[in-house]
Amino acid sequence: EGQLVESGGGVVQPGGSLNLTCTTSGFTFTKFAMSWVRQAPGKGMEWLTGINSRGSSAYYANSVKGRFTTSRDNAKNTVYLHLNSLKSEDTALYYCATGFRGTGVRGQGTQVTVSS
Repeated sequence: EGQLVESGGGVVQPGGSLNLTCTTSGFTFTKFAMSWVRQAPGKGMEWLTGINSRGSSAYYANSVKGRFTTSRDNAKNTVYLHLNSLKSEDTALYYCATGFRGTGVRGQGTQVTVSS
């Protein structure tokens, strides 16, 4: 089973940006689609985006489309999530996961807090 480590979270003002990084090991990264999901306080897990194994296609939930962008570097076994135009409702624990729908192995998460 692989390992995933998210980083890059923090506290940001509304309208701000953050870059999240997910570093992976222990599995053949290039064979897997990857995804990002999040869990806000008191809410269930929300799928945000999935990117195919080559990084040539990505899809987004309506809640983040046009504001978040995912990418991957297969040479570094790393997937990224750029968060832009952040809103208070984006406050959550953000996870990367194997598989397109976020149902595979997940990391421990990185906290994003949007607050003025």
